[in-house]
Amino acid sequence: MKSVLFTALVAAGVLASAPALANKDLATKSGCMACHAVDKKLVGPSYQDVAKKYKAGDEAALFDKVRKGGKGNWGQIPMPPNAAVKDDDLHTLVKWVLGGAK
Repeated sequence: MKSVLFTALVAAGVLASAPALANKDLATKSGCMACHAVDKKLVGPSYQDVAKKYKAGDEAALFDKVRKGGKGNWGQIPMPPNAAVKDDDLHTLVKWVLGGAK
């Protein structure tokens, strides 16, 4: 009985963390992790810093900034446009970042 309960708890934990892992995988697949990290500045700001600057109501504006790219928001190094990322994937990534990239 204990092993069944333990297995169920482990499975629930894996399922609960699956969206976060999937979104980090999506960020990697989309090329985002080449310049960004979850918790530290690389070429661009960390996702946690982006989440502090933008709020959930800024989703459309952040989507637009990521889609079109630009410079001056976080320094002089420009972020290239991300036209090749599908809209659904980009919405998923923006929501993940605004949620603290957890």
